[in-house]
Amino acid sequence: MNDLLPGESPLWQYLEQTVAALLAGYGYREIRFPILEQTELFKRSIGEVTDIVEKEMYTFDDRNGDSLTLRPEGTAGCVRAAEQNGLLFNQIQRLWYAGPMFRHERPQKGRLRQFHQIGAEVFGLPGPDIDAEMLAMTWQLWKILGLQEQVTLQINSLGSAEARAAYRSALVDYLNDHIEALDEDSRRRLTSNPLRILDSKSESTQALLDRAPVFDDFIDAESREHFAQLRDQLEAADIPYQVNSRLVRGLDYYGKTVFEWITSALGAQGTVCAGGRYDGLVEQLGGKPTPAIGFAMGTERLALLLDAAGTVPDSIARQLDVYVVVAVDDQPRALALVEGIRRECPNVRLQMHCGGGGIKSQMKKADKSGACIALILGEDELAQGAIGVKYLREEQPQQVVPIEQIAEKLTTHLE
Repeated sequence: MNDLLPGESPLWQYLEQTVAALLAGYGYREIRFPILEQTELFKRSIGEVTDIVEKEMYTFDDRNGDSLTLRPEGTAGCVRAAEQNGLLFNQIQRLWYAGPMFRHERPQKGRLRQFHQIGAEVFGLPGPDIDAEMLAMTWQLWKILGLQEQVTLQINSLGSAEARAAYRSALVDYLNDHIEALDEDSRRRLTSNPLRILDSKSESTQALLDRAPVFDDFIDAESREHFAQLRDQLEAADIPYQVNSRLVRGLDYYGKTVFEWITSALGAQGTVCAGGRYDGLVEQLGGKPTPAIGFAMGTERLALLLDAAGTVPDSIARQLDVYVVVAVDDQPRALALVEGIRRECPNVRLQMHCGGGGIKSQMKKADKSGACIALILGEDELAQGAIGVKYLREEQPQQVVPIEQIAEKLTTHLE
């Protein structure tokens, strides 16, 4: 768990605001729910034999003896909140949320024990059209962020629960016959969550899987047609994708469509956004049968990817636009002038120097601030009804601009 320092927060704000605006444009509404839930919620939804529940959750008993857990993911809590508050039955809901999640796993690049996600969930729509729109929406996000060349979409279908059970049985039979070739982690999963063996990082296990039963031979007709229609819509929308028949998700509730947006720019941990359908989860948690699909993206990884790709706008990397150097003794007048500029330029990030000091030391602070313009409130300039304008990041001569024209000057230069 780490701190987010002031130098990092503008990138996070840009990322969060960009995603929020995109989601609003697609008709999603924000929902907020607690970071603490009853432990049973995650056991019932994620699956008791998943790595998350077995090894990674922060779980404790409170003073009443109730078992509580810091949320390790957002979908279960979103379903609980929506169902508990009557948002799901016979309704279509498009919801999104953002905030910290918690998993006790080995920290690595882009993955911390307190990490942050932005998630989106849609309830009440069973067809492949919403699957395709959700993928189109994330594709649009990558283009807005300048990351479309950095990410690849992988999709798969996990079929119905019956199809997964039949395939699971065949896969377990095959792997039991070759158990000596499995890595230690896959041997453990063989009796608990065998489908997760499909995405093992072990080369020997992957070589063994090359001869394993193929899930496509078990998929049911309805899921096959759903997946075919999804692919048709992605192709019609010119959204590039790859079918990865070994793509599974680490949570038990997924079925039919699953997907991951992956990148090679962040090393081995390359998934930046992932999700899929979970049509049975609402009913599993006590609600009426409700089709649903969702995704989550990791804020830490997206921030790393933006930084690595160099696509962060200069205006975001620059935390301040204007630094005001106060070279007059009339502080009340200086403050009044600066506040007037703020009112006329509400989108300009402007800091007025406080604490005194000579003009030379103030100019050093102006340069160090990262601002691209210094406004100089000097006695001579103010006597003329003007303000000095010095460009800190480009070769231009210093100017003296009438006070009434300062707002237009800043707006024009900084837009």
